[in-house]
Amino acid sequence: MTKQLWAPWRLEYIQQADELEGCVFCLAAAGADEETLVVHRGEHAFVLLNRFPYSAGHLMVAPYRHLAEFAALSDEEALECHRLAEQGMAALAETYAPQGYNVGWNLGRIAGAGIVDHVHLHVVPRWAGDTNFMPVLADVKVVPEHLSETRARLAAAWPAA
Repeated sequence: MTKQLWAPWRLEYIQQADELEGCVFCLAAAGADEETLVVHRGEHAFVLLNRFPYSAGHLMVAPYRHLAEFAALSDEEALECHRLAEQGMAALAETYAPQGYNVGWNLGRIAGAGIVDHVHLHVVPRWAGDTNFMPVLADVKVVPEHLSETRARLAAAWPAA
């Protein structure tokens, strides 16, 4: 018997991927929050969900300015990215109660950056046992909630600045 996993939001993204022109972070910064999965906006940077999450609630923090170099971040942008990552962890803690986090910048394709032209910080919530046989044997990640629901829940839980 063949087993199937359903991820209906993936088809929508795949169909749009060929139509996207420009930087996904710049497009998200200029777009509607619900459509682009933006969770929170700051003065110099914003927070959005990763459309290909490593785990449920996987956030990314990006400056509004299109910057390919980490060193090009202004002090204000760097500090706000850090603060937004902290706030994101607080919203994740309230909403999903993760047991830990991976937080980091993937700078350059060889370091794992899928998008190299716009620096961004990953905040990945983690739980004991969140890596199982699915990614290893089936090359499939299971995310238990639709991304639009995750965005709404995190936006509602975002701490006051």
